[in-house]
Amino acid sequence: MAFDGITVAALAAELSHKLTGARISKIAQPEGDELLFTLKQYKDNYRLIISANASLPLVYLTQENKMSPMTAPNFCMLLRKHIGNGRIISITQPGLERILDFTIEHLDELGDLKEKHLMVELMGKHSNIIFCNESGQIIDSIKRIPPQVSSVREVLPGRPYFIPDTMHKLDPKSVTEDQFCSQPLTKGTPLAKALYTGLTGLSPIAAEEIVYRAGLDSDTSALSLSVVEQVHLWNTFVRFMEDVKAQRFTPVIYYRGKEPSEFSVLPLSCLGVCETSAQNSVSDMLSSFYAEKDSLSRIRQKSADMRHVINTALERNRKKYDLQLKQLSDTDKRDKFRIYGELINTYGYQVELGSTSFKALNYYTGEEITIPLDKDLSISANAKKYFERYNKLKRTYEALIDLCAETKAEIDYLESVSNALDIAAGEEDLTQLKDELRESGYAKKRSPKDKPARVTSKPFHYITEDGFHLYVGKNNLQNEELTFKFASGNDWWFHAKGLPGSHVIVKSEGKELPDRVFEQAAAVAAWYSKAKKDEKVEIDYVEKKHVKKVPGAKPGFVIYHTNYSMVVMPGLDGCEMVN
Repeated sequence: MAFDGITVAALAAELSHKLTGARISKIAQPEGDELLFTLKQYKDNYRLIISANASLPLVYLTQENKMSPMTAPNFCMLLRKHIGNGRIISITQPGLERILDFTIEHLDELGDLKEKHLMVELMGKHSNIIFCNESGQIIDSIKRIPPQVSSVREVLPGRPYFIPDTMHKLDPKSVTEDQFCSQPLTKGTPLAKALYTGLTGLSPIAAEEIVYRAGLDSDTSALSLSVVEQVHLWNTFVRFMEDVKAQRFTPVIYYRGKEPSEFSVLPLSCLGVCETSAQNSVSDMLSSFYAEKDSLSRIRQKSADMRHVINTALERNRKKYDLQLKQLSDTDKRDKFRIYGELINTYGYQVELGSTSFKALNYYTGEEITIPLDKDLSISANAKKYFERYNKLKRTYEALIDLCAETKAEIDYLESVSNALDIAAGEEDLTQLKDELRESGYAKKRSPKDKPARVTSKPFHYITEDGFHLYVGKNNLQNEELTFKFASGNDWWFHAKGLPGSHVIVKSEGKELPDRVFEQAAAVAAWYSKAKKDEKVEIDYVEKKHVKKVPGAKPGFVIYHTNYSMVVMPGLDGCEMVN
């Protein structure tokens, strides 16, 4: 689930339970848009991260500390002055907005008790941390928004704080049945979209869940609902919101294979059967989910240069391939010109000089055809002209056949490298991929002074429920080594049919594999292919001894003939990864 109003509601409930009454002992600003509070609550100490990062706004409790700059930024110094040693008296959420209101009690310079509000807005690129006095006037913010940036709301010292109602959405906590049926459900948009665009704080996945629980199709137009269906959807929505109002939250992370794909504080039936990991708290859920996501993001960032090189080369080769295919299709009429020439030579004696065409029986098909002629040329010259056009197109066809095959092979190779980038799990995998690109001429070769990096990248290693060892190549070099150096003749080899993907080897150890192992290995091969997100993928499998390397081909490219095939759903179920 996106970081929506429901997740913020669960976070507000958790933080309110743990931090109400806590004193602020330290305030730090590790990043330009991030605060770290150290809080004392009786015998317990907490660290609270508040991030207004445009790409990843977050609030959660953590045990980790962060390095702070030697000189504290101005906003941090301001907070230390006003609310250092202050006490949190409440943490609330306005409506179902993605906003947390930290009300903090402190003593001013004269020793009088005062209240301040730290408004944390978790709204994507509009995220901010705004410090206000008790009357709602802005003292300062971690991001100042002048009128040149936003005409809707200025965020500057001295300006009043308010929540802009730019979308005119309804509050899910207070909406009535009449409002629900008359506003969101009168839009000519798909049903799920009508809900999350008409109600504050609902993410697309939350809207999908409500529609799913109501037994309706989320793609159905909201205008097409009958009165009975509207009432049923309203009742389902009310039951959904009862869990939010009663704070019946169950933080959980949903996994697609080993990769976290979704998190939620309410059960998501619409996701179907997924691996789940229940979390002790909303903070644990957020920190775990985004830590794993962050790890994948770092790998993607470090592979950005290589991905750019691959995507550029792919785009260039695809354009070239499309042009070659078009040129190849233009040679389809070559045989027609050959037949024209042959028929002119056969029946030309019957044609009068100066004719612009003549009809002849095509003895290949038994049909009568009309052959255009150049009246300024002799009959033999017309025949010669058609044979020359035929020979030219024939030579073009023969050259293009080879060129198309070369370009298609290059596209297949680049797509296989792109797939390897997608499944890279560490920097050592990227290093090995960089070496492969150097060998293929897509990356600059090392100078003699550069020492090769020490590569420790190894294939993925799994053990099935039946105790068989299963290995997955992370790139073409590993695929080649797995198939032709590591695997023995009676081991089984799996690969997605006609798609870029990893070679998967199951060590048979001289035993016969149970059917379940074949299915699990095929699902793994589908998972580590370009069709990972498809519901069904066709997998070829064969004993390794029947797999042959293509002479002169790129690493990892093979041929095989006596194979079996099955259609499976991608996944890693029943396989345990070995570190």
